[in-house]
Amino acid sequence: MSLKILDTCVNCDVCEPVCPNKAISLGEEYYVIDPALCTECVGHYDEPQCVEVCPVDCIPLDPDHPESREQLQLKYQALMAKKGAA
Repeated sequence: MSLKILDTCVNCDVCEPVCPNKAISLGEEYYVIDPALCTECVGHYDEPQCVEVCPVDCIPLDPDHPESREQLQLKYQALMAKKGAA
């Protein structure tokens, strides 16, 4: 699954720089995660880095974007291939 940031986000700015896929950006009111770019850090780290650094524990799995670990790995590979072609 992709992750999502809840409205309890305090805009502390620690999640955005640790995202290896640049899936996190500042939304209208708080940070948001682009599900097309989020791989839960599969391919980069063992644990999602945003979850690790979040001081208010507001980044759960997004039930609207279910993905298996294998699907996340394929998404990671596609993102890396696209990044390499750019």
